This record gives sequence, structure tokens and C-alpha cells, in this order.
Amino acid sequence: MLLQANETFWLWQLFGRLHPLFVHFPIGLLCVVLLLEILDWRGKSGRLRDGIRILVWVGAGSSVLAVIFGWLLAGEGEYSGDSLEIHRWAGIATMVLSIITAFSLRTNLFGIYRSLLFLTVFGVSFAGHYGAMLTHGDDYISSVLPSSQKYLAATTEVDFVANNSGPMSEQQIQDLNVQVRTILAHNCYSCHGEGKSKGDLRLDSRDGIMKGGENGFVVVKGHPEQSELIRRVSLPKSDKEAMPTKGKRLTEQEIKVLQYWIEKGAVWPEGKEKSIYRVAALEPRMPQVPVPTGDLVKPVDLFVNAYFVKNKIGWKPVVDDRIYIRRVYLDIIGLPPPPEKVEAFVADTRPDKRETLAKELLNRNDDYAQHWMSFWNDALRNDYSGTGYITGGRFDITKWLYRSLQVNKPYNWFVKELISPNKESEGFIKGIKWRGTINSSQRTEMQAAQNVSQVLLGLNLKCASCHDSFISDWKLEDSYAFANIFADTLLEINRCDKPTGKIAGTRILFPELGEISVNESTEKRLRQLADFLVQPKDGRLYRTVTNRIWAQLMGRGIVEPVDMMDNMPWSEDLLDWLASDFAANGYDIKKLIYTIVTSKTYQLPSTSVKEAGDIMANEYKFTGMVRRRLTAEQFTDAISFAFNPMYADTAIVTDLLPKDIKKKLPFPRAGFVKNDPFLTSLGRPNRETVSTSRTSQANLLQALELTNGNKFTETLKTGSKQWREKYPTSELLVTELYRKSLGRTPLPKEIAVAKKMLGPVPSEEGIQDLMWAIALIPEFQLIY
Repeated sequence: MLLQANETFWLWQLFGRLHPLFVHFPIGLLCVVLLLEILDWRGKSGRLRDGIRILVWVGAGSSVLAVIFGWLLAGEGEYSGDSLEIHRWAGIATMVLSIITAFSLRTNLFGIYRSLLFLTVFGVSFAGHYGAMLTHGDDYISSVLPSSQKYLAATTEVDFVANNSGPMSEQQIQDLNVQVRTILAHNCYSCHGEGKSKGDLRLDSRDGIMKGGENGFVVVKGHPEQSELIRRVSLPKSDKEAMPTKGKRLTEQEIKVLQYWIEKGAVWPEGKEKSIYRVAALEPRMPQVPVPTGDLVKPVDLFVNAYFVKNKIGWKPVVDDRIYIRRVYLDIIGLPPPPEKVEAFVADTRPDKRETLAKELLNRNDDYAQHWMSFWNDALRNDYSGTGYITGGRFDITKWLYRSLQVNKPYNWFVKELISPNKESEGFIKGIKWRGTINSSQRTEMQAAQNVSQVLLGLNLKCASCHDSFISDWKLEDSYAFANIFADTLLEINRCDKPTGKIAGTRILFPELGEISVNESTEKRLRQLADFLVQPKDGRLYRTVTNRIWAQLMGRGIVEPVDMMDNMPWSEDLLDWLASDFAANGYDIKKLIYTIVTSKTYQLPSTSVKEAGDIMANEYKFTGMVRRRLTAEQFTDAISFAFNPMYADTAIVTDLLPKDIKKKLPFPRAGFVKNDPFLTSLGRPNRETVSTSRTSQANLLQALELTNGNKFTETLKTGSKQWREKYPTSELLVTELYRKSLGRTPLPKEIAVAKKMLGPVPSEEGIQDLMWAIALIPEFQLIY
């Protein structure tokens, strides 16, 4: 199920990574011109010459636009370093060369023209390469070459081979075993695993490896040079004894890892095989709250303070009132604060005004539900259109979900009604009945097992739905036993979509929680499962949701990824306390949100990461909430609130909502609009599968939609007419635009620039340009 980075032949990967060069099609036309010139080097085709002239001028013109838009993109602060500067000036040089090339062709200086054309195409290639490095890393192309160490070490997380002196720590032993098992799983299990043991050899267990096969031992501890396993994987592919016999060969680095493992005594944890992976405790735990110190009195802050002290991190001053009110408005109800609310909040001198504001927002039940619908729609794969609805093979849970959020249904009841559903909530576990031929892991019962385990328990059963997992200890039999709880008849186990003739029975993933009655009806089994999962002793259920809410508000979970709750949290005490406090307070999600947003921790200045992957890194250090972009729905609603409704016709709002709820909408909220190209470009998923996180990184599709998209352009165009009628003078219009969109008055220099854009009497075009400029600045697009 997992695709390794080096499974594809390196040359095809290299060709694939040249895509950024050709995706800039107009500039790429210059490359086409060079090809045509080579084909017609000595020819005198007038028709071809006319085509070349057009292509050269189009290519030169597009290079000018590329430089302009590239400069604007760089100004957003998302990129920096030497690669940016090289890319920037290489692009400018290419633009200049392309213009000179076009003029030399126009004046029929063919010798100069062809020389410049060669230089221009080289410039396009050079600038394109550094552009790819900016978005994909410095080794974007070189990493797939056979000589690349990254290519050789694609499956290796820790370089033990380079540091092989001295005894190994317990953590190193565990990491090494994970790597060895991963290598064996991806290359050897198909012939030497549970499903097939060719030559009477199994490599999927400690006993199997040490026992060897029909030809004797394959591993000699401490002596890789005497081990048959190393000899076989090191043979040339043409040798009949070479292993693996099919598929790709092991890389040099993978062989070195196996050699190192054997040299160190083929270390393998004693006891159960699953001991090489961390398994989080199931039961709840209420850690002792640290003693208050200074102005830190709230439990969240005291646990964070203990973490800060341990990691030598200092507390920073909390954000000012303007940042806080915008942050908490967007996080709780998904809308920017009205300007009059901002001014009143700033002027308020009460010491508890932030706590009071949080309570007020959480009590706005409809606004709260309208915002958090998107979060739960993603997680529960609930949407208003798409695959399954046309054929009746999918059921929505929109009305049930909205009502549940509106009344703040306790989470334990929320979960019970999802697993043991009524008619309105059954869509989650019923999944999607796909048309046509599907594999066994896509049947609705298996979808239910996968989705319940992922969303509610923070564990991945997708790999284990096809074969024994390579990334955890969950087995194929575990997945089928859990899926059988949702099935009307027991399912036959299919391994990699091939029937095995075996039946797994019926079993909950964590037997400590209870035993499911095999002979009961499906309805009764689901009721049992629901009762077992929501027990107070199921600490995993409540840690998982607590971690999700923290990640939504803080930009990163205490455990990351949020669907892998067996990973180590950066503060185990904080996570355990939050989950236990959540249970003690009646499984109240609003109280959990209140606890977080009124902490000093939430009020710290936002931080950023250099690379998107840094947020998942093992060495990640928490210093405050991670700065993040508005979601597709937040951005759309902010535009509707500040400038003009993006979706003016209430008829386009999903008809799955009751009429009384539709009437409460201040404007058609994006969370209730059926997905469209605009929302998709801003990151809204299609929800055919569970989606528990969205990327906060800007991308090319988003940039194109916000600069050239018809939906966004028409919204601002319509809004500019209304604003011109309402505010006839430039200064008043600029002031109100800034107050409505950013919650502040414009600075003098901003007024001066805006006036130049608008002119003495505001024009619709000028207003539209000003709205567009405000909407694209980080202050509008980001939650600071």
C-alpha cells in the first residue's frame, strides 16, 4: 500500500521532475522556437518563419509577465535564500535576453538572433531549475540520479552506517529494526511472508529469520560476509540466485543497513513483534498540575512552562488586542471581527475581557456551528455533492451534524450516534458504494473500519486492510475482524485482493475495552461497539479529539500527524491533562476550546516554519501557535464579509440544510456551498475519503485562481460598484475598506498609495484593484 520514493526507475523520475520547466507553457515556446530553428537551419520556409516570429514575441511577452508576478510572489515572504536570488535574477536576465532576441529577429539579424536564442533557452532552463529548487528542495533533480545519496537512502531515516562505532542505545535499536523491517517488507514479504514462504523461508518475524530456510541459515549474527541474505541481495540482477527475483533491486544503502544490522548481532526486540513500534497507552491519565509560578496559573500554561523550562525556551509577551480578537473570531466562528467590535475591545479596560470575548463567541451557537461544519465535514467525509449521490450509494449527515454542533452535543454522545446511528447520522459508517469493480479494501464495511479507526482513534488501518501493515503492528486479520462488526455477514479475508479462504471473526481493535458478541445482529454489535468506545477508560478516544482541536487552533497537534496517535507527543502531560479534563467536564468541546483560547499559550505570538515538512519533524520544538493561512471557507467568508458576498444567491447553498437555518446565514457561508473550482483551488478536499488536515502552504493553482480566476474577479467587480455608490470620496472609502477587511485604519503611506490607485474620484476599476491588493496581503490571508 505504501509507495517508496525509489520504486520508479530513476530516469523516469528525472523526466517527471523536468515538468516545472514545461508547465510555464508560454515561456516554453522559446524552446519550441529553438527546435524549429534547428529543423529549418538552412531552410527558407516563409510559412515556418512567420510562425517562429509569433512564437518568439509571445514568449518574450510572457517572460515579462512571469517576472512581474514572480516578484510579487517573492514579496509575500514565503521564499528566501540564495536560490531565490539566483532564480530572481536568472529570470530577469532571461526576460531581457528574450526581448533582445525578439528585436534581433525583427531586424533580420539572424546570426545574432540565433546566438541570443540559444542563450535565452539556456536562461529559461537555468531559471526553471532554481524555481523548482525553491518549491521542491535543493536536490529536486539530483536526488533521483543513481549517484545521489538521497536516492540510495530513500527508505533510510537514520544513517547508522556512517556512525557505526560504539554500542547502540535502545532508541537506535528500535529505529534500526523499523528500517530493517521496512526494507524486508517492501522487498521480501511477497515471497517470504505469511501468504507465501518460498524455500520454507520467512522473513517477517524474528524466529523465521533466525530459523532460515530449506538451504540453511540466512543470517549469521555478527558476520554479514557469511550471511546468505547479504550474498543474495548483493548479486547482479542477471544471476539466477539474486534476490529479490522480481521487481526492483535493493539499493546500495539498503544493503548497507542490512549489513550493519547483522554486524550488530541482528538485534531484535524480545517478546512480541509489535514492540518495535511505540504504542500509546489506552487508559486515561491525569498528571499532576505543576505549581503556579508568577503570572502562570492556568494548567495549560503550567504544563507548557514545564516544557519551556526543560527545552530552555523563554516566554514571549502575548499578542496585542487587535491580533487576539481577529485570531479568536476566525478560530471560533470563522469570520473577521466587525470594526466596531475591534475598537470596543481595544478600548475595554477589564482584565478578563479576553475570557469574556471567548465566552461570547462560543455562545453564538449558529455562527459556531456554521464555522466548525467544515472541520467535521472533512473528518467525517460529509459533502453535499459528488461520488455516490447520483446512484444512491452515499448518504449525507448534514442536518444531524449541524444540529449536533448547534446544541454542542457532548462528544461521547456524538460518537455513539455516529457508530450506532439513527437515520440522519448513518452516512458516516455506511461509506460510499463505489460503482464498478472495486478491491476488497474499498467495500463499505472496510471503509467503516478504516474511517472509525482513523477519525476517532487516530490510527491507520488502510495498509492493514490489504496486507499486514508495514508502518505499524496492525495485521490484516485485525482489520477484517474490526470490519466484521459493521458487516451483515462475516467477510472472507483478502490479502492484496486475493481470497485466502479464512474468516477473521469479530473483534474490537482494543480487546481491553470489551468483547463483541459474534452472534448478535449488526445493529446490536454497533451499539456494543459504541458503548465500548465511549467508556471513560478509553483514553485514546478522548486524546485523539483533544489533539485534533488543539491542532485546529494552534496549527500543529501535540501529536503529529494527528492520525498517528502512537507517535510521541511533544508534551505527554499536557495531552493527557487536556483529555482527562475534557472527560471530567462532560466531553464538552466548547469548554475544551475555551480552555485553549484563554490560555497564555494560545496568546503567544505566532511562529512559522522554513519548510512545510518541519512541522512534522521529530525535533520540532513548540514555541507558540503556527502561523497559518485562512482555510478556503474562511478566506471566502472574509471576502464576503469585507467586500462583497462571493455567493450572492442563497439558492446555491446546499438544499440539505433546513430553511430555518438558511435564514440565519448573514450571507451564503462557504461551508455550506457545494464544492466548486474556486474552493478546490484554495484547498477544500472532495471528501470522498477522510481528510483530517489541510496544507497551509500557498500553491500555483491558488495563485492562478486569485490572480486570474473568474469567480474572484466578478465578486470584486460587483463589490466595487456598491462601494463606489456608498463612499464617493477616496479617503473615506480607503479608510472603511481597511477597517472592514483588516480591523484597523490605514497608515498614512497606505492612504497615499491607495489614493494614487483610486484617483480623486474613485473609479470602479481602481476600487477593484484596491480590494484585490488588500485580499492578497499576508495580513488578510494569514492568522497571526
